Amino acid sequence: MSPTKSAILDPKRLDRLARVAVKVGLNLQPGQDLVLTAPIAAAPLVRRIAAQAYKAGAGLVTPIYADEGVTMARYRHARDRSFDRAPDWLYKGMADAYGANAARLAVVGDNPMLLADQDPAKVARASRANAMAYRPALEKISGFDINWTLLAWPGAAWAQLVFPELDKNTAQKRLADAIFAASRIDGEDPVADWAAHSARLAERSGWLNGHRFAALHFSGPGTDLTVGLADGHEWHGGASTARNGISCNPNIPTEEVFTTPHALRVEGHVAATKPLSHQGSLIDGIRVRFEAGRITEAHASKGQDVLQKLIDSDDGARRLGEVALVPHSSPISQSGLLFYNTLFDENAASHIALGQCYSKCFAGGADLSPEQIAAQGGNSSIIHVDWMIGSGHVDVDGITADGTRTPVMRKGEWA
Repeated sequence: MSPTKSAILDPKRLDRLARVAVKVGLNLQPGQDLVLTAPIAAAPLVRRIAAQAYKAGAGLVTPIYADEGVTMARYRHARDRSFDRAPDWLYKGMADAYGANAARLAVVGDNPMLLADQDPAKVARASRANAMAYRPALEKISGFDINWTLLAWPGAAWAQLVFPELDKNTAQKRLADAIFAASRIDGEDPVADWAAHSARLAERSGWLNGHRFAALHFSGPGTDLTVGLADGHEWHGGASTARNGISCNPNIPTEEVFTTPHALRVEGHVAATKPLSHQGSLIDGIRVRFEAGRITEAHASKGQDVLQKLIDSDDGARRLGEVALVPHSSPISQSGLLFYNTLFDENAASHIALGQCYSKCFAGGADLSPEQIAAQGGNSSIIHVDWMIGSGHVDVDGITADGTRTPVMRKGEWA
């Protein structure tokens, strides 16, 4: 790390974030391998994560770096057929590693708008090819076979998108401060702080599971949406136990409790409350209508073509795979920042996700086959894309099978 970079990003706080990633996010076990993906600029954090992992007894840490310059070289110079290809050999290798109980950690931090000026058709083709090739590895993650986590690095281009009025160095420092705060690393004992936070989220999940709601009803400006919940669904939040028996926190940060909707039982219309940054494009002003669980109308004030290609990814892309509740008073919401990154923005507001469901959000999900999950209403898709529908103006009611309604949220806060 250069002297200039060290002055921008506090090394001690980076060490704390790395420790939280290994101890809290992954709960990495002695002898367990780790597959780590990250933007190449995040190498200073990756090295600290590797050090913490080996101190925890890791078997082998394997980093896989992405480079924005290489990505742009493809869009500027590659032949057309390149955009229908993806490194399936790499993803098969990752799936093999997960099948052998390797943990997975992803560091995000690339420029969210990197591909904003590129041909949307090429971006969509490349995204689809990548999603299809990644499916063997994704199934291990969405099935929660292994312990995994996501966390963030304050990339310079990302920082200037969040803080356009600031110079490059100041913007990166401000974004780093926001990431550190949201990731809860600044207390005297961040690991203990995370344990307390996870306990609070588990309490919320327990309350929801105790009520056994058949559906949730969201109402607010532009929104009148009933989300039927999958048969045998379970709510989760904070730390969860993967099929390999290891308890981990899949997202650093996290403020949500979430479960699986029924793919055929979503009705009504909903308006997004924040823009969605997706594959280098910004989709804003999303408004959709659901009938029998499927999007039948979709509009966006910006990024309409990208939204249309997203929901046309496959048969499951027009149906929901997740519904999550987040209070409007969450620290990320109260920061007032639009992060242009789903890891953060989804923890600022209640949200839904198009596409693949999580098998862990079913009672006994570890023992259910894909066919059984589908029979209980779980959705299947090559995508999983979250977008925000909650705010300080949105109410949520839980509806039981007999039609009884219970307030869950009022004006974005737990009721």
